[in-house]
Amino acid sequence: MHESGRRISSRIEGMRDMEPAGRRETVAAAAKIGEADITALSDARSLPLQIANGMIENVIGTFELPLGIATNFVVNGRDYLIPMVVEEPSVVAAASFMAKLARGNGGFTASSTAPIMRAQIQIVGLADPFGARAALLMHRDELIGRANTKDTVLLDLGGGCKDIEIDVFDASPIGPMVVMHLLVDVRDAMGANTVNSMAELLAPRVEEIAGGKVRLRILSNLADKRLVTTSVRIPVDALTTKALNGEEVAQGIVEACALALIDPYRAATHNKGIMNGIDPVVVATGNDWRAIEAGAHAFAARNGHYTSLTTWEIAGDGALVGTLELPMALGLVGGATRTHPAAKAALKLMGVASARELAEVVAAVGLAQNMAALRALATEGIQRGHMTLHARNIAITAGATGSDIDRVAKAIVAEGDVTVACAKRVLESA
Repeated sequence: MHESGRRISSRIEGMRDMEPAGRRETVAAAAKIGEADITALSDARSLPLQIANGMIENVIGTFELPLGIATNFVVNGRDYLIPMVVEEPSVVAAASFMAKLARGNGGFTASSTAPIMRAQIQIVGLADPFGARAALLMHRDELIGRANTKDTVLLDLGGGCKDIEIDVFDASPIGPMVVMHLLVDVRDAMGANTVNSMAELLAPRVEEIAGGKVRLRILSNLADKRLVTTSVRIPVDALTTKALNGEEVAQGIVEACALALIDPYRAATHNKGIMNGIDPVVVATGNDWRAIEAGAHAFAARNGHYTSLTTWEIAGDGALVGTLELPMALGLVGGATRTHPAAKAALKLMGVASARELAEVVAAVGLAQNMAALRALATEGIQRGHMTLHARNIAITAGATGSDIDRVAKAIVAEGDVTVACAKRVLESA
């Protein structure tokens, strides 16, 4: 049951064989959303120029990317249809297929910590940095109380500044410095504006207490207290292919992940595949995908070595078990989530009731995408499936339109020559 009390099913048969209009009708019916919402998700003019002009500077127009719907997702026992804004072929299809495998065994499970964001206040020009730290800690309750005067609505919702942490850097390129962190529960917001405003408010008083000069006062995108953990368990029988048994596929996935755990060159590509699932949902819901990317990669390197965000293991009963943990600073209020019509409709389509629920679902999509990539690498290789879907782009580049797109795409895949030259030859031979 979602926040509106509506029950939906993410299991939609034959989506790939429908035309866009048919998909819109099917998705609207499955998600139980109205015509205005589905129009906002499908209409090229869903973002009026006057709204766009108020969102960023120097606006001359808007820029579109394809919006697709990943199906089959079950997270914590609930069905979700997943809006994904992405230009790369295979992403939506791969996520949907992995979700289909997972739903047969209960889908994905996910949990999250409280939505705690950090603001950093940098203090320089200190002769006694450890003394400054002690002085600031002596005024902890005062500083927290002062910070919480900035947003009484947040306080009423159960959020607000909860604590402070103070780091001392006794050696830096500019000498000793102290950095005070405000730990703020931002509830259903992403939180940047809230924590930045609190840091600005406290800066003068921090200078008085510490005896130095405040420079930076800004949030950190390493939201390491706002974590999501998601996992999936797949029986090996579900992994069997025409060429390989399930045990071989599961072992191949574990071995592929092992390289990402020890080698940063592989980890970068491995984690990019995770973000292939996460970023499109973050974009679709009007959230800050750059912040999510920065936090994820910083978290992957938190121990001084850049490594995989996921782990894949073989359980005692032989099942494949995957786990993903990363920061996920998403919001349902503020920014484009409230101003962009398509973003608002995407959130309604998903039916999430809180920022934490949204974060858990988004992380599950990232884990599904990682599983898809590793499964492909462990079986037929990732390029074959990717190029099959990329063939449509090649056909369009060669000049195909309408029904010719699929005809040309199928022909060049069958020939094993997914190139513009081959596509043009097939198109001209019709």
